[in-house]
Amino acid sequence: MDSEIIARPLVTITNVIWSFNTELHRPQLLLIKRADEPLKGHWALPETRLRSKESADAACIRLIDDKIGLQVPMNSTEQLATFTDPKRITGTRALALAYMTYLPSTPKLHPGYGATDAQWFVLDKDQGNYVITHDQQGIILSPAGHLAFDHIQIITTAINRIKNKLDYQPQILRILGNTFTLRQAREVFAAFLGTTIGKIDNSNFKKTHNHLFKEVGAATLNHSGRPPKLYQLN
Repeated sequence: MDSEIIARPLVTITNVIWSFNTELHRPQLLLIKRADEPLKGHWALPETRLRSKESADAACIRLIDDKIGLQVPMNSTEQLATFTDPKRITGTRALALAYMTYLPSTPKLHPGYGATDAQWFVLDKDQGNYVITHDQQGIILSPAGHLAFDHIQIITTAINRIKNKLDYQPQILRILGNTFTLRQAREVFAAFLGTTIGKIDNSNFKKTHNHLFKEVGAATLNHSGRPPKLYQLN
């Protein structure tokens, strides 16, 4: 019956963990390969079940430690959305409380409990669709893409949240660390806007986003030349 009450749905904490690839100069997110059914062998976002004596926020922080062995402060995360489609997982009613986490560093990955592999997937855009890639393996973030459960929808929701907040609350820049150059900021913006850094003029970018940053010094260079200025989020 449609009116049947679900007394005890399964509650999972799902985390979209972002960092920055300093070699490719693009944002990236963490995926794990599932070790168990359902969908054994599929790439998925890191997730954990909510325990009886912890908040969802605490579970999100624990998940990061469990999956990649990194302890982060609570302010490194933010709630994204709750996903409740009755068909999101076959055979059981499961709710996903989704978070986003911004990591300023990329520790060496070791698959945690429930995973056989863990890798960073770089964000890009191709022919109108966002794509995440690792080692020449690409996953299209569209209904035709292949990830476990509704994780493509969760990632797409995260991308849209970040994109819509770029001009007034670009928390995604925290993946660059405490300080960053305007070029690095433009690289992050370009990835989410689906464009190239060359199409984001540096002078105009500084003018239109000056209220978001404050200058805190200059970078140290290993070669001659004028060092770029360093900024922090206000």
